Amino acid sequence: MTTKPKARKFRIKRSTPTASAATEETVRRAVPQASEPPAQTPPPAPQGPGRVADQLRQQTARPQPAAPQPQARTGEVSSAAQVAGETDIDAIRREGLTGRQLRMARRVAQKHNLAPTSDFDAVRLLREAGIDPFQRSNMLELVVPPAGGEHREGAPPEMLGQLTPTQAGAGRVQLPQTVPAGRETLPSTEISPAERRSREITEIQRDISRRRRKKMGLLLVRLAFFVMMPTLLAGYYFYAIATPMYATESDFLIISNEGSGGTSPFGGILPPQFSTGPDAIAVQGYLQSKDAMIRLNNDAGFKDHFTQEWIDPIQRLTPDPTNEEAFKLYKKNVKIGYDPTEGMIRMEVVAADPNVATDYARNLISYASERINNISQGQRDDGMRDAIIAFDKAKQDRLEAQEKLIRLKNENGADPEAVIAAYRAQITNYETSLIEKELELAALLDNSRPNQAKVDGARGDIRRLNATLLTLNNRLNLPGADGLSLAQQAVAQQLAQADLANADANLQLANGSMEQARTEANRQVRYLNVAVEPVASEEPSYPRSFENTILAFLIFAGIYLMISLTASILREQVTS
Repeated sequence: MTTKPKARKFRIKRSTPTASAATEETVRRAVPQASEPPAQTPPPAPQGPGRVADQLRQQTARPQPAAPQPQARTGEVSSAAQVAGETDIDAIRREGLTGRQLRMARRVAQKHNLAPTSDFDAVRLLREAGIDPFQRSNMLELVVPPAGGEHREGAPPEMLGQLTPTQAGAGRVQLPQTVPAGRETLPSTEISPAERRSREITEIQRDISRRRRKKMGLLLVRLAFFVMMPTLLAGYYFYAIATPMYATESDFLIISNEGSGGTSPFGGILPPQFSTGPDAIAVQGYLQSKDAMIRLNNDAGFKDHFTQEWIDPIQRLTPDPTNEEAFKLYKKNVKIGYDPTEGMIRMEVVAADPNVATDYARNLISYASERINNISQGQRDDGMRDAIIAFDKAKQDRLEAQEKLIRLKNENGADPEAVIAAYRAQITNYETSLIEKELELAALLDNSRPNQAKVDGARGDIRRLNATLLTLNNRLNLPGADGLSLAQQAVAQQLAQADLANADANLQLANGSMEQARTEANRQVRYLNVAVEPVASEEPSYPRSFENTILAFLIFAGIYLMISLTASILREQVTS
């Protein structure tokens, strides 16, 4: 979208300027007609806005000659100069200039302190002064060369002396030109908007780059102070100050011997790593306890070794350390791990002397073996104690059953079962005789005239047999003087005999269990098997200088990153 230029309207009264005939004739001869442009005049060199503004200031600063005062026309005959000027104005009119061009010429003439009578007269005066008002890039194109310059066609050389300083362009230079040697020119202070905008953009870019460099420099300073410097200090400690430590490694496992015994319900079904898992965990916990540290200190002088002066201050204990301080160092230098899939316990002992580390490892293995023996010994003692208790109880039960059976036999006086058997035999005999007598009586009664004596004798036998059977049944079933019948006495005696037999069986089982428990107690159920013996190392294992330095760098970098992110989030929250 373009905006049409706007210009003010100038309403100037038409008047004829008065000037000497010689001056007008000289100007007419010096300036060619507008309708006939000079043939050899070179095109005006393009000039920048800054150079044009500089030339405008120079033109404004030069003293301008006083313009001739216009005089009213009279009835006198016009001079030759006036007639030539009118003829030039007629030629300018015939050029077909637009109104915008004429208004532009009027404004340019006023800027140069000229007094035109009309727009066409303004064009004529500007052309006389060597100014082209219609050129967009350079509105002040000087066509008249300076004094001493080369001769241009259509303009006599002697005219330069007759022109005014403004018309002749005294002290003015034409572009393009070469700067004479030894002459320095100062640039203009006024610049075009495009150049100013590009310069401001350049300044903004430079400022952004400067700020970026400043922020990058501050970031590097912070990284150097908070990350690199602590890392260098840590590396210096690991490489130059830290005391070399020697590590001794050993592996051992716990083997169970319960497969051959009868105390375990699963026998040899379970593999060793599952059957001894709780025992291995118990041993691991014991070796990492304060009890093991105190015992190791009493036996091998753990505190005395780590309080020596040649150990660096970070790894050295105080002269008189407490058990808690020594235990912290003990957990750091004694590392024990248990692998449940293999059932193996791996132990690493670290000390400043390889021989001392080896002694510590052997002592700890002996402590573990004792602990395993104590665990199995307690189990063996418990099994033996339970077997003895069961055997004593079985003996007591058998004794009581025997006493009860003896007491029943004494109370009964005879064997109730034998008495009952005798009574049963008599009853059977009597019942047989009774049946025979009843058959005999029935045979006698079948006669029409039976013998009464035989009938009465048969009936008397039957009555006596029934009375005898009744007496025998009463003796068998009715209670005696002790309130128990023979049947009850026989049942009680049978129960006493059954209790005695059961007590005998329990006593035999308890006796077998006690013998087995005694056998298990005499042999070791679980024992510790050392797979890898502790051997003194010839080279130090710690500190791992490179790995520890890299780890320190990562730790410090992570801490710095977390602090930076936290500060950025807080700053954003505060500003928003």
